[in-house]
Amino acid sequence: MKTVKDYMFHESEAFKKAWKDACSSTTAAVFHVTKNKKYLVTPIKFEGPCKASLTMQISGTILASKQESKYKKDEKHWLRVDKVEDLVIEGGGVIDGNGDVWWSKSCKVDKSLALTLYKCTSLTVNNLKIQNAQKMHVSFDHCENVRVSKIQVTAPEDSPNTDGIHVTHTQNITILDSVIGTGDDCISIVSGSEGVLATGITCGPGHGISIGSLGSKNSEAYVSDVTIDGANLTGTTNGVRIKTWQGGSGNATNIIFRNIIMNNVSNPIIIDQNYCDQEKACKEQDDAVEIMHVTYQNITGTSADEEAVIFNCSKSHPCQDIVLKQINLTQVDGGDAKAICKHIELTHIKPVIPRCLENAEHDQLAFGTYSS
Repeated sequence: MKTVKDYMFHESEAFKKAWKDACSSTTAAVFHVTKNKKYLVTPIKFEGPCKASLTMQISGTILASKQESKYKKDEKHWLRVDKVEDLVIEGGGVIDGNGDVWWSKSCKVDKSLALTLYKCTSLTVNNLKIQNAQKMHVSFDHCENVRVSKIQVTAPEDSPNTDGIHVTHTQNITILDSVIGTGDDCISIVSGSEGVLATGITCGPGHGISIGSLGSKNSEAYVSDVTIDGANLTGTTNGVRIKTWQGGSGNATNIIFRNIIMNNVSNPIIIDQNYCDQEKACKEQDDAVEIMHVTYQNITGTSADEEAVIFNCSKSHPCQDIVLKQINLTQVDGGDAKAICKHIELTHIKPVIPRCLENAEHDQLAFGTYSS
């Protein structure tokens, strides 16, 4: 395997030259960030397509510049890899977004994503530490055939909008054996994503593992074939969550959450079709992103709240074919937890604790079945 010359990366221009050499190589090449060294880097785009397979061997530390003036050309991205096929990113190094200078500002202002993989196919990301992003840590955007493993993502619990791994418009992605603790979702999966598998996930602090939000500003959204199989969540503000705005359209379907342990988690199981992340109350609307064919299986542990299961579904588009199987959630103090269920077609397969009350008027249960 050909190795690109070991440049001393004191500035972004050196990164760009090394990338150009590696990407233009007609044989397999390595873009190498040397171990035990730190490199201060301004926003940069690593652009393909490349002529052969390529490895980004990140063994040292890439540190984001804190100079706001350096982000004027592209305020939304720091490190961005575009349209590269057969790419491996690995090496045991650190990508540090130096985000504290931005966190004190509103979470709604434009800030850079630490690492964006855009329109990459046959992509492997393995054995990296990504920390202190200005905004989201890693975004897979319009990618195909992705394998992520042994990633550690960290940021302070109070750092705003710092999702760990964000999946958007991406097909066939597997996330394995990763530890994520940030100020927002550990994993967020949004519209256009299909064929997502996450297993061996340790999550906390943060907002849990989320599908959505979907359907904001009356948009159309589709997510399908998502499996979260094997996760341990500790102290998060949500557990496994699906969230959609009123007024949207499309659907979230064929979703499985199983083999999950909750440790002092608020809202361990939650569907919210009336999500509203704004100061002003959201207008009530009949349209909704439909939620159907969702299974929760072997989810156990403790809830920080009395209400451990919340299904707040749409009155006009009830949640359909929702299955609870082998659920055992109690309050962290040992008390009994509750389930709140509105507008849902639900099946319980014993044991289920807590369970939605059959024919309970206050729960507005659409209809349900109860099996042994």
